[in-house]
Amino acid sequence: QVQLVESGGGLVQAGGSLRLSCAASKSFNAMGWYRQAPGKQRELVATLNNSGETKYVDSVKGRFTISGDNAKNTVYLQMNSLKPEDTAVYYCAAFQQVFAVERVYWGQGTQVTVSS
Repeated sequence: QVQLVESGGGLVQAGGSLRLSCAASKSFNAMGWYRQAPGKQRELVATLNNSGETKYVDSVKGRFTISGDNAKNTVYLQMNSLKPEDTAVYYCAAFQQVFAVERVYWGQGTQVTVSS
């Protein structure tokens, strides 16, 4: 059974920082973070593949950093200069390419709340 366990969410003041962690039970081709605010669609925030390539949604570039520890099958999201609009439930995702399709596994979600 694939397990993704998230931690690190919480309440922080605008301008503050949080670091999210996601530990997976196995290795994946890529891992990343999504977020979903109330009434909004879930959006992809950042991804990291096994080659070390990272991608970010424009709204977090320069503020968020995704990193990983391959030996521990763990991915992190360092969030700096947080803004109220970053408030959302953040979901860890793991991506595995299987033949012609990509399977996605999800963490349980962790709440990030940024006060103004």
